[in-house]
Amino acid sequence: MSTPVVTAHEVVVGDGTSARSRSARRWRRARWPLGLLALVVVAGILSALPEPRTSTLTLAPDNPGDLGARAAAQILGREGVDVRYVRHIADVESLAVPGSTVLVVGDYLLTDEQVEALGATEADLVLVDAGWALGVLTPTLASNGGYASAPEVRSAQCEDPDAVAAGSITASGGLIATGPGAVVCFPAPGTTPDQGGAYAVAESDGRRIVAVTDMAPFTNQHLAEQGNAALVLRALGRHERLVWYIPSLDDAGAGRESEAAPGELLPPVVPILALQLLLVVVVAALWRGRRLGRLVTERLPVVVRAGETTRGRGRLYRRGRSYGHAAAALRAGTAARSAGRLGLPRSAAAPLVVDAIARAAGRRPADVEALLYGPPPTDDRGLARLARDLDHLESEVHRT
Repeated sequence: MSTPVVTAHEVVVGDGTSARSRSARRWRRARWPLGLLALVVVAGILSALPEPRTSTLTLAPDNPGDLGARAAAQILGREGVDVRYVRHIADVESLAVPGSTVLVVGDYLLTDEQVEALGATEADLVLVDAGWALGVLTPTLASNGGYASAPEVRSAQCEDPDAVAAGSITASGGLIATGPGAVVCFPAPGTTPDQGGAYAVAESDGRRIVAVTDMAPFTNQHLAEQGNAALVLRALGRHERLVWYIPSLDDAGAGRESEAAPGELLPPVVPILALQLLLVVVVAALWRGRRLGRLVTERLPVVVRAGETTRGRGRLYRRGRSYGHAAAALRAGTAARSAGRLGLPRSAAAPLVVDAIARAAGRRPADVEALLYGPPPTDDRGLARLARDLDHLESEVHRT
């Protein structure tokens, strides 16, 4: 008994398509939604990545610019100081334990409530450019309002150990002592500490309060000048923990953690991801909206004869140059009718159908397989020739 020969041609199924054509059609249909989804995923991944650990905020410990203080923070970290950078007073309250230091940068965003919270902590304070807050936190120091246009070199001229170790610094401004126990250092050239200085130390309620009128000694630009580094590192590195506090516009004041709204506890990337998810839902709704609802059968207004339907479909195939669909329809009809004539079930495998038809028609299995499952024609002439060959094959089967 002869067996059907499996050719290397691509098998065409009943709808006139092959695995390659179906894959290409699906890709053309899905490439735009997949591209949009890929963009959304990439944007989500980028938004979820950690933010760069640098900023441009003046005197911020993560600012590598001239006005930043990253150099001082890194040196303190290498010396074993735990630097905690915070922007809210509630964080200061939770971190400022006894035996720690709180650095307060600027006072123009501080409220009375926040200054009272700073006064209630048991940590040492270092106030930089915080004149009015200084008057509230300790009654022995005050600002005299004397500011120079630019930082200038000043010598210590006092007995404070940190100031003596620094020797001289570059700073401007002035603080005066208004009570006992306060020490003022680094006066302006030609003046004495009694007339004011850029650095002052006072004891208040058993803790040390240091005030510096100018941010310049702390900045990356001036840290290496004169004795700025020595004064800054000694003032900020007295304890193992340093809370670096720069007030922010969204600081709601003391007790912020207990009064935080539920939405404020979410990560900052959640709103961005929610917006992207909403965009995906809208695109999917627009894409699949045409399929809303169930299919409804309606009575046709006219009855179309089967022959007219067949000719109309053929004209559509010809107009669209869909030779593969037309050929598949012809081949499927020939195979189904011939298989039924030979007593084969509709679920019979292709090799079995080829072998039965070949024996009935007296042809080689390879020729029958090429007719029924070969590659689709590429022009009208090839389609017409295939139709004639299929008709001859079916007539040979019906004679048996």
